[in-house]
Amino acid sequence: MTTPPALLIAGHGTRDDAGAEAFRDFVRQLGARHPELPVAGGFIELSPPPLGEAVTELVEQGVRRFAAVPLMLVSAGHAKGDIPAALAREKERHPGISYTYGRPLGPHPALLNVLERRLDEALGSAGRTPGDRSDVTVLLVGRGSTDPDANAEVHKAARLLWEGRGYAGVETAFVSLAAPDVPSGLDRCVRLGARRIVVLPYFLFTGILPDRVRHQTEGWAAAHPEVEVLSADVIGPEPELLDLVWERYEEAVKGDLRMNCDSCVYRIALPGFEDKVGMPQQPHFHPDDDDHHHGHGHGHQHGAHSHAH
Repeated sequence: MTTPPALLIAGHGTRDDAGAEAFRDFVRQLGARHPELPVAGGFIELSPPPLGEAVTELVEQGVRRFAAVPLMLVSAGHAKGDIPAALAREKERHPGISYTYGRPLGPHPALLNVLERRLDEALGSAGRTPGDRSDVTVLLVGRGSTDPDANAEVHKAARLLWEGRGYAGVETAFVSLAAPDVPSGLDRCVRLGARRIVVLPYFLFTGILPDRVRHQTEGWAAAHPEVEVLSADVIGPEPELLDLVWERYEEAVKGDLRMNCDSCVYRIALPGFEDKVGMPQQPHFHPDDDDHHHGHGHGHQHGAHSHAH
């Protein structure tokens, strides 16, 4: 019987200790769920353990094949360039290993259900019944990226969250690198007629950026007492997230990868981003905080979306 490939979880990293521990605990939960195969996880920056250390951990257990799943909601530069480049470097460091690379989580229906639950929880804390949504506007706040494709994925999640769930509307904002920012997003909601808004962070775990979303929301709400503003929680290590990561693992193992490269900035000359087409991929590390107030200089060779190595 062929031994199944190990599972490697690739995280972004955060300077927030609670957020980093949430990731590490999530990896432990995955391992406990699937004792039949080795499971390890690491970060590409900011937090221990680094991704290379996680690969070494697997190799020291005798692993020669693994599937890497990026624990990320959108396919931005980290998922498109940094992680594939880091994995290629690990293959050079550990001759004889092979791996497949899965796709990011995306606006999967299971995660949309968790987001809906977070909204119900926020409304419930204000004394609202779960079905009482017709006057509720949601502001979905993503991380923000210099990659327009990644920002578009947050808008897609917002639209899918709106469809069929009875909210007055679902608008989009970003906490860094992309417009509109949180205060501007709240202003837009009001201009569209909102008087009751729930700000929903589109993040997996706690961290500096979700905290910043909450602080900016509270600051805006204090200046606009005529508008009811509530803050929802992050997605968190819910069973749906564990199931989805396993689904991405199985896709990678079976070769059933359906990544959409139609609007990838490293393949297609999008207006204003023409210089990124065909850029060579290199591991990219941020020296500063999670908000990365600079452009990403990493890229992605034509063909780097081929995730089997």
